[in-house]
Order: sequence, then structure tokens, then C-alpha cells
Amino acid sequence: MKKYVELFFIFVKTGSIAFGGGYAILPLIEREFIERRGWLTRDEALEYMTIAQVTPGIIAVNVCTFIGNKRAGPVGGIIATLGFILPGVTFIGIIAAFLRNFAEIAVVRHAFAGIRLAAAALIASALVKMFAGLYKKEAGALKNALSLGLCAISFTLSAVFKTNPVFIVLGAGMLGLVLRGKL
Repeated sequence: MKKYVELFFIFVKTGSIAFGGGYAILPLIEREFIERRGWLTRDEALEYMTIAQVTPGIIAVNVCTFIGNKRAGPVGGIIATLGFILPGVTFIGIIAAFLRNFAEIAVVRHAFAGIRLAAAALIASALVKMFAGLYKKEAGALKNALSLGLCAISFTLSAVFKTNPVFIVLGAGMLGLVLRGKL
């Protein structure tokens, strides 16, 4: 029981400082669960992020569910999820209950503009770390020239040709299976 209570409060803390969604939470996950607690490796975190992107739901919540499940089984996954979403749901509930036209308040607009900039910086930091794995010969999504090429092709298909992300993910998965000799 103590393990579940600790897990819950760790994810309440994480959820209370997580802004910006999926990629913006990567540095937070790295700091809290890889470096500080040693619950994950960098490869596991990247795998969780990958799976979370193709799983229905919010990426950050899915990653927290996977971490909780790894740490304490299915009940741990549920507890981690509830702990992570509690601060955001509480915050939105308070705003909805007490403030009308909250987004129209000048101070709030300015605060959200700053939060968007911080979230963009966190996303950029996550991207730099993903690319850094290629050059430092350590865990990273881009471990070799083939990975870098696949990333460039996927980016081009998405950004230039507006290809549906589902087809990009499925195609990359199939290519991975073919190249690894599993298909």
C-alpha cells in the first residue's frame, strides 16, 4: 500500500509541473524517472513515448500510465494516471467554477503566452536530446544513419506532402520489421 501512495504523490507532483503536453514532458520524465529515481532507461522512455503516440489518449498521460505499470503493475498504472491528471483537472475545475471568460483576462493571456514559449523550448530540448544520441553513441532515437534517413523521410512526408501520420507510422513500422529481418 505504501508503494501505491508514494507512486500517487510522485505523479501528483509531476502532473502539477507538467505543461505543454507530450514532448514537453520528456525533459521532466528524464530528470525525475531516469536520472533522479532510476526507474527507466533512456531507451525505455523513448519506447514509451513512441507507443504513447500511437495509443489513443494524451501522450503525457499514456507515458505516465506505462511508467506506473512498470513500477507497480496494472494498479500502479492506474494510480500513476490518476495522480498525474489530478492537478490539471483540479486547476481547470477551479477556473471553471470561479472565473468567467478566464481566457479573456489580460494577465492570463500573457501567462499563457509565456507558457507556450516555455513549452516550445522544452519540445526543442527534447528534440536536441533525441538527435544527440546519434552523435554521442548513447541512447537516443537516432542511433545511426538509417534512423536519421528514416526521420528525414518521415518529416518530409508529413511537412511537405501532408501525408497522414497513420500511414507514416505504419510504413516506418513495416520498414523496421523488414530491415530487422522479422518479416
